[in-house]
Amino acid sequence: MINKQLWYGCLLLLCALLSCTDKKDDSQQPAPTPTDPVTPVPVTTAEDKALLDKVQQATFRYFWEYAHPASGMARERSGSGDVVTSGGTGFGVQAIIVGVHRGWITRAQAVERLNKLTDFLATVDRFHGAWSHWLHGSTGAVIPFSAKDNGGDLVETSFLMNGLLTARAYFDGAGAEAELRQKITKLWETVEWDWYASLGDGKLYWHWSPNFGWDMNMPITGWNEALITHLLALSSPTHPVSSDVYRNTWVSANFGRAQSFAGYPLKMGPSYGGPLFFAHYSFLSLDPRQMEDTYTNYWQHNQNHTMINRAYSLGFAPQGYGYSESFWGLTASDDPDGYAAHSPTNDNGTVAPTAALGSFPYTPYYSMQVLRNLYKGLSSKLVGEYGLKDAHNKARNWTASGHLAIDQGPIVVMIENYRSGLLWSLFTNLPEIQNGLAKAGIQKPVYETGFPLVMADVRTGQVDLLKHPDQENYLVGVATKTAGIYTLKLLREDGSEAKTIWNAVSRGQGLEQIALGKDLEPGKYKLVLTGAAASQEQTLYLH
Repeated sequence: MINKQLWYGCLLLLCALLSCTDKKDDSQQPAPTPTDPVTPVPVTTAEDKALLDKVQQATFRYFWEYAHPASGMARERSGSGDVVTSGGTGFGVQAIIVGVHRGWITRAQAVERLNKLTDFLATVDRFHGAWSHWLHGSTGAVIPFSAKDNGGDLVETSFLMNGLLTARAYFDGAGAEAELRQKITKLWETVEWDWYASLGDGKLYWHWSPNFGWDMNMPITGWNEALITHLLALSSPTHPVSSDVYRNTWVSANFGRAQSFAGYPLKMGPSYGGPLFFAHYSFLSLDPRQMEDTYTNYWQHNQNHTMINRAYSLGFAPQGYGYSESFWGLTASDDPDGYAAHSPTNDNGTVAPTAALGSFPYTPYYSMQVLRNLYKGLSSKLVGEYGLKDAHNKARNWTASGHLAIDQGPIVVMIENYRSGLLWSLFTNLPEIQNGLAKAGIQKPVYETGFPLVMADVRTGQVDLLKHPDQENYLVGVATKTAGIYTLKLLREDGSEAKTIWNAVSRGQGLEQIALGKDLEPGKYKLVLTGAAASQEQTLYLH
């Protein structure tokens, strides 16, 4: 069983992180070159594709084969028996969608399972429409998560509802699919988000119990993993909260205040960004590329957060932990002492595969370095029945014994978002969600001319590009803020022209993905964009 105080991580950890000053001086400096770089091993695109297939399919099987037989809900962890989890089930629903998309199960099999699941969810204990964190997988009775946590958990409810709404968008056919959509809509419309903002102080609260009322006393304050909770509360067609509730609860004093860690800026959140699940849980099907407000650009925030986590591991962490370019990633997971929300300010040497693999959309090359190592160099320790085991600590020669639902989900889903954008395309553009984003003041960004989606390593100034395993091409996002005539060239390291991609062509305002070419030799290049009173260049290293 997971310790409740640690599992809430984000809200309880936030104060501790913000007060942590022991690494303040180092955090403002670029990360040094790691002392133990990994020698690159030549691999092919086909090998990378096969590896992504392997880890996604094995991890998907946790939600498909290991689901509770009576309800179809996700078991909390390996060996948890009848203890099932609401949030992990929401992650699992999205994994099932990936399973259909990849051909591991049929559409009919998925719909049958999800109809069974939604039938169960409609009959279990609910608390003003919200589900509890844990349920009994056969009876639907609440299993308390802590002494006073035996009622509704709005954050877990939001993870579950997020998954169900994504399924409603995906299964758009007739018959059993139409039946499923109707069931999901009824569940969605009966969550009383506004009840959890009815205490009288204008704030949205995490818990309510029929026995203990509001005694848990945890307003859902940011920055953490619960942005999706606020957005669903704003988006509800039947029980919405107001924009004032969002601002009064979620928006914290440091929103919009730039700080720098290891050379990467953040405009909100705790020191070093916190554990990496902050960049995953709310963004399993909410597309950060389409999100910007007066405080931050959410893609760039999550990408910087990931790079800070990696830079800390390579340059600032105790060398005895054994971190390297192929072994990094701090987030909430099991560890030798139980369970903890690991981050640069709470680090004991434990790496969880979900940290780097859940970051695939943000840092595909760096995440692939980790994946190759986990399935090759560390496979004898880490590969389990349903993909990679939950965590590993080199310094203490410890490996988790099994899997944890809420860590399994981001591996399947975020790798898919990197590969195809599937979940992002289904959920983000739902009319209700667009309405909620608007109420939160979050809109689609207008990017500056250049290459806004890539991230340069502060140590080298270059961007490491992985050839996309499905398209077998080097891809990069190119933005033009002003419509006009543009030229885009790829130059070799010696300055000679490798390829002209745009030759004085007309481009409107916007962001588009550009294929650099399948047959380019690996090496160092420079991408140069000129035109419309703008000139931008970026050093790239093609692998």
